[in-house]
Amino acid sequence: MRPSSTCICKHISPLKTKTRFIILMHPKEYKKERNGTGYMTNLQLENSEIIVGVDFSDNERVNEILTSEENSLLLYPGKDSFNLSQRKGSEMHDFLDKGANVFILDGTWPCARKMLKLSENLQKLNRVSFDNSIASKFIIKQQPEALCLSTIESVYTVLNLLNKGGVEQCNTTDFLLPFEKMIEHQLDYMLNPNNKNYSSAANVEIAPKTMYKNNKERNVVFEL
Repeated sequence: MRPSSTCICKHISPLKTKTRFIILMHPKEYKKERNGTGYMTNLQLENSEIIVGVDFSDNERVNEILTSEENSLLLYPGKDSFNLSQRKGSEMHDFLDKGANVFILDGTWPCARKMLKLSENLQKLNRVSFDNSIASKFIIKQQPEALCLSTIESVYTVLNLLNKGGVEQCNTTDFLLPFEKMIEHQLDYMLNPNNKNYSSAANVEIAPKTMYKNNKERNVVFEL
């Protein structure tokens, strides 16, 4: 669905996973799905699906999954969440039963909070989370915090933790490759003086995006 010059299809290599990932996509994300990392995550996972909406309380497909025999969990931070970064393999196996469903809210943080607030069925789910110590590579997009990850980066982190705990056995080496290529294409376009949307102001100091809240002028900064 992208222009041929920026097509990432050749970089897509779907993974087989025991865990099923259900991406609950906000309609605003769905409208820009060609660049959305939720859609990209779905392409990279054989055992996944996208469900679009805001309030999933009465969503037929979501409730069908929730009433199945598999264990259903919500990937969302919280003090009572099951932190994958701090659990041993045996604990992961006990908590994430074979064939677990992991729901992911795909949208901006304000949108994700609204989706959870409205969806009474999701509020009842046990939550999983992780300790993040890396800055997002989604450097062309403003984030509330530098450590806020995109959907595909979050799933990548979860898969690596599940691999470490012995719950999964999948090779995530190239999982982020389509995402990285998309960023590469966008940076090339923004910093190319031959493009009509080029702005010399974009070619500012190249640095990690850690000054989001303190940057009153909201200048674009990049990390290469």
